[in-house]
Amino acid sequence: MDVRSKVYTYRTAVTWTEQKKGTITSEGKPEIQVATPPEFKGHAGIWSPEDLYVASANVCLMTTFLAVAERGGLAFTAYHCEAEGRLELVDGKFQVTNITLRPHITLAPGGDAAKARELIEKAEANCLISNSMKTSITLEPAID
Repeated sequence: MDVRSKVYTYRTAVTWTEQKKGTITSEGKPEIQVATPPEFKGHAGIWSPEDLYVASANVCLMTTFLAVAERGGLAFTAYHCEAEGRLELVDGKFQVTNITLRPHITLAPGGDAAKARELIEKAEANCLISNSMKTSITLEPAID
């Protein structure tokens, strides 16, 4: 199947519920409560657009890595990635200027660390979400 010749559409809806809160819905998926973050007089403990933006790059790196690792025959036993987004005022407007992704890959015994590094870098280069962002992405992998 040649996925490059396809066009896909993703639909979501956001509904305001109260104060600075709402819900995201998409058919067939669980509802997610969202809010303005505390930094902007919003609510703690609820997913914000900023959280979801950073998480989107993080999830995409994982899913792309899983695909390239499978195709590349990489034997690993664990994957965990922490992500940090930097929001700052640029030319009078807030924007996420950088997302740092820190994947930690645990190889199976006898695993090839050089191959793992090559595949995580390939995954980052081919992640459709980070390729769609104007935000700079920094990759800091740890492999053991």
